[in-house]
Amino acid sequence: MPAFFVQFIVLAMLALCSLFIGVADLSPSGIFRMNSEQIDILSISRIPRLCSVIVAGASLSVAGLIMQRITRNRFVSPTTAGTMEWCKLGVMAAIICMPEASSAMRVFGAFAVSLAGTFFFMAVAGKVQNRGIILVPLVGIMMGGVVNACSTFFAYKYDIIQNMAAWLQGNFSLVIAGNYELLYFSVPLMFAAYFYADRFTIAGMGKNTATSLGLNYKSIVNIGLVLVTVISSITVVGVGNIPFVGLVVPNIISIFKGDSVKNILWDTAWFGAALVLLCDIACRVIIYPYEIPIGVVLSIIGSFIFLGLLTRKPRHA
Repeated sequence: MPAFFVQFIVLAMLALCSLFIGVADLSPSGIFRMNSEQIDILSISRIPRLCSVIVAGASLSVAGLIMQRITRNRFVSPTTAGTMEWCKLGVMAAIICMPEASSAMRVFGAFAVSLAGTFFFMAVAGKVQNRGIILVPLVGIMMGGVVNACSTFFAYKYDIIQNMAAWLQGNFSLVIAGNYELLYFSVPLMFAAYFYADRFTIAGMGKNTATSLGLNYKSIVNIGLVLVTVISSITVVGVGNIPFVGLVVPNIISIFKGDSVKNILWDTAWFGAALVLLCDIACRVIIYPYEIPIGVVLSIIGSFIFLGLLTRKPRHA
């Protein structure tokens, strides 16, 4: 059986489980005998949640893949580069300056601030990347910690610390029809990533090599950063901070399928969606009928995978 069909079946089975796991009594056997209340639960809560989980997981994985290629560092992602923290700072600034701001305005604020912050990270990373592959993400984590501290300070000052706490841990429990559709804008961005996939692969070979092959290196890097920051901003505004997905998923896929962005883009998106969906299901069953924020589960799983990647011995020269 082709791998694509296996992936589709796995994702479909997880999606089916997600639709029928929850406090409300819904079951596949009674799908054709549902009353109006059960139909509302399915259409207003379960299906929007499923769509948001799949889109968020896939888009964040693709964003991590792009960032790792343009930085030429496997341990860089929106999480370790501080992009998520800059996004939260931008959203907080939008809330403080425009309390009645719409979700679109918050995304714009997050995008503007995170893009500036990510460019600053890239500038700093360019100065230290020759000193060790681990130093670059450490710089990003340090910068993210400083930005997060500033965000927390202003959140206390303007009494919006509860919103900040929600951003720190991603959560799909509040996703309902009408407040998640913004995530769909990540879908065309993933198609744009596929269109530029070969260019991102060449950019990952380094500035001199890319330029000698006729590629406008700076332009491609800027396009990649824009895609990453827009996806991160939409995710933070829509469902909060989802950690480690953009870091571990591209690395796992690259181990088995190589480094060509175009060849592994679909697998990266699929595995990211499946991982986040599996963790979302686990969040609902671990302490049923209560629910754990998905950021907690992904932080635990992602940290162990990240440590495994750090200590993994290369099998080739």
